[in-house]
Amino acid sequence: MSIQMPGYHQQVLYQADPNVVYNLRSIRDRVHHICRQHMNQIVRIETMDGQVLVGRIVNCDKGIMYLAVSKQGGYRAFFGSPFSSPSDELILTLVLYELLVITLLYT
Repeated sequence: MSIQMPGYHQQVLYQADPNVVYNLRSIRDRVHHICRQHMNQIVRIETMDGQVLVGRIVNCDKGIMYLAVSKQGGYRAFFGSPFSSPSDELILTLVLYELLVITLLYT
C-alpha cells in the first residue's frame, strides 16, 4: 500500500526480489515450526552475525523467537516481557531468519 503525499514524488529505494521474499518466508515458516515443536527446551543458537546463545525457547510468534537466557551480569534483554520466566532469566527476542543453527541440548 502506498500513500500519495501532495507535492512529493516517490522513488523506490529498494524492492526485494520476489524469489528472496519467497525464500525468507519459507525459512521463517520452517524455523517457526521447529521452535513450536521444541518449546521450553534448552537450545544453542548461532546467528548470522556469529553470536552464540544458549537458552530455553519460551515462545515463537510472527517471525520472532523469545529465548530465556540466564542472567550473567549485565543487562541483555528488556524486562516486562509477556512471557514469564524465573527471576534468574532474561528474555531475548531473535528474528527467525537471522538464525543459522539451532541445536537441541539434552539435559
